Amino acid sequence: MTRFWKSGDPFIWLTGGALALSLLMVAGLVLLVLLNGLGFFWPSPIVLLTLSDGKELLGQVMQQEVIPQPDAPAGTATRYRIQVKVGNRDLYGADFVWVEEATIARRDFPAEAVLIERREWGNLYGFLKEVRGGDNERAVVQGSEPAWSTLQALLPDAASTFKEIRRIEKKEIGAINFAQEKIRLKLRKLQLSGQEGGSEAARLNKEIEGWAAKYREQEARLATFRQLSRQALIVSVIGGQETELPLQQIVRIVRPNSMGVWSKSGVYLSRLWEFISGDPRESNTEGGVFPAIFGTVMMVMIMSLLVAPLGVLAAFYLREYAKQGILVSTVRIAVNNLAGVPSIVFGVFGLGFFIYLVGGGIDRLFYPEALPTPTFGTGGILWASLTLALLTVPVVIVATEEGLAAIPPGMREASLALGATKFETTWRIVLPTVMPSILTGLILAMARAAGEVAPLMITGVVKLAPSLPIDGVWPFVHLERKFMHLGFHIYDVGFQSPNVDAARPMVYTTVLLLLLVVLVLNLATILIRNRLRKKYVSSAF
Repeated sequence: MTRFWKSGDPFIWLTGGALALSLLMVAGLVLLVLLNGLGFFWPSPIVLLTLSDGKELLGQVMQQEVIPQPDAPAGTATRYRIQVKVGNRDLYGADFVWVEEATIARRDFPAEAVLIERREWGNLYGFLKEVRGGDNERAVVQGSEPAWSTLQALLPDAASTFKEIRRIEKKEIGAINFAQEKIRLKLRKLQLSGQEGGSEAARLNKEIEGWAAKYREQEARLATFRQLSRQALIVSVIGGQETELPLQQIVRIVRPNSMGVWSKSGVYLSRLWEFISGDPRESNTEGGVFPAIFGTVMMVMIMSLLVAPLGVLAAFYLREYAKQGILVSTVRIAVNNLAGVPSIVFGVFGLGFFIYLVGGGIDRLFYPEALPTPTFGTGGILWASLTLALLTVPVVIVATEEGLAAIPPGMREASLALGATKFETTWRIVLPTVMPSILTGLILAMARAAGEVAPLMITGVVKLAPSLPIDGVWPFVHLERKFMHLGFHIYDVGFQSPNVDAARPMVYTTVLLLLLVVLVLNLATILIRNRLRKKYVSSAF
């Protein structure tokens, strides 16, 4: 037995078992996210429940759970209850209802039952009654089937009209408002310099009048588009009520009970694409997360561009140029300790140094006309990226130093012996050889930065950003703007949503998307690193 323990085999089995257990836990977590996330987009059937008291419910069954019975005697039958998404929040006041299965007298799946995804107030469940034209004139389209056929022809036009209205509001009118604000700031600057009565001020006032005329033109276009599609859908809901829904408020209408597998697959892909490419709605519990994807990727890219040179230069100085001694050892200890500092501390530092000190200084020097409204003296994607760069720079420094230490001294000595200078040796021999190690540190830094939330909450991330950091308005890249982030979106939807049950599936889907974004970013960097490995086979990584 003593020989068995001394052989080290038990420790090998223990290590292998721990690794297997870790892999199983990770696989279980990923499987849980996949099942709850990807299943959210599948159109489940609509059920009509008739309860024992005669009450009816129409909706989709979301989950089932056991009713706790702590005081029940042994052998008591287990009781279950189901959660039904009845929607119609504007009519019922709540999206979800819990029903004990013992109270259900009958279950039906009416083929004509419809699920209408609305731009406001969530889902609407009911039965089609008729389609009305403009000014509440009846369009002689009554009955479930005629109304359904008419909707298939009218909804594409209503959706395109709605998109055009949103385009005019966001791009055309947004650009006009932006231009007017720039002119107003120029006038304010002239006023601060005492030149508000000059020819330049008169020219700017004329420009404002011109932009105001363009604004009135766009408002007239908006009114025209709003008049183009005034059809409304009349839906009969459970309880004998009727509700009128403008067609422009309909995102999607489906009849899951009469759909086949291929039709449901089409709806599934449509919902999935909307989730990836659309804007959020209903307090982020519905719609898409494209602004959060864009903000996450852009922030990681900016952070990578900032942390890579800073970390690499620091590592090269500590390993290649600094005289080894107590000071350098102290700096290395400090760098290693920085990796263990809580991320919220970096967030507070970024708030005080980058936003208040640097950003406030930029505002006072270059944007005094905009004060007291800050331009750079408030949270933005630039300051969030700089904060995360400081957070992750120890990882890049340590990885780069490890790579530099693994380079054989003979390579440097051979380069110097052939007449190369210290800089030429570092630039042409050492840097290419250590590049895989640099990319290893960058991969770890990107993975950590993509998942950080605490420092972002006080340096620029918001629940809903009105504009992306990159758009078609000069100077096209707006680093001072606030942004959305997938990690913060998960926190907001999971813990700050007013509708917890509706937000729960969005948490899983956003988690899955964040994992995919991190995976794609890391894979791109890993592929570059592997190519460099083949090129410089002497690298330690």
